[in-house]
Amino acid sequence: MPLTLHRARNQLGAALLATAILPPVPLAGQQVLSVFAAASLTEAFNDIGRAFERAHPGVTVRLNYSGSQVLATQLEQGAKADVLATADQRWVQYARDRRLLASDAATFARNRLVVVIPRANPGAVEKLQDLARPGLKLVLAGAQVPAGAYSRESLRRLNAAPGFPATFDRQVLTNVVSEEENVRAVVAKVRLREADAGIAYATDIGARDRDALTILEIPESHNPIAEYPIAAVAGGQRALAEAFIALVLSPDGQALLATRGFLPAASRP
Repeated sequence: MPLTLHRARNQLGAALLATAILPPVPLAGQQVLSVFAAASLTEAFNDIGRAFERAHPGVTVRLNYSGSQVLATQLEQGAKADVLATADQRWVQYARDRRLLASDAATFARNRLVVVIPRANPGAVEKLQDLARPGLKLVLAGAQVPAGAYSRESLRRLNAAPGFPATFDRQVLTNVVSEEENVRAVVAKVRLREADAGIAYATDIGARDRDALTILEIPESHNPIAEYPIAAVAGGQRALAEAFIALVLSPDGQALLATRGFLPAASRP
């Protein structure tokens, strides 16, 4: 069964107590904006961070990337940040329920899933049905990770698709050999041929991956769209956080996200 938020929190707690992120120390006369962002946002937020620094001389953007569940739990355990951007509504709601946010969350981007396969294709994966073949080595993000939850939802939807057995999701899940704490780790394991296939976001397939990986598309009707919310963190630099969020939501920020393959937000607050 998928991990509940409570169980996920308990599993993460001990490790995070030992590795809690300390607030960045600014240089003399310099402000530091600390942004906690889902791992799948790495390239896009690197771009946006640089754009923000150009527009705000004297401000340095420090970006902390990890699984959304890790970021939310770090904040709960006392880590300091100004902005939180997650890959689903579940973990931003987790932070809101614990009064860790200073503003309502705004959805700023969307994403979709794909199956990633090593170019050599050792598992002979040619179609989605092959993911259920006994003995196939599949890697997914953990169920508590947004990409992992979306992946399992996609597999459940395929149970009702023509040409798929009603137990397709259960058959596929028996092939999972590793559950990762963020989606970038899924892509890395497939790229290193430690698995025959994995499920990741389309945006996680960067230029360096294209020679090593093959993409298998998931039909839109069975592909849950990931929604990315962003909010200011309670106790942080509210004005600076709101300025960063405004850039993310602006046409310039949206263009940078689109360049990295993100879909525009379906609606704006």
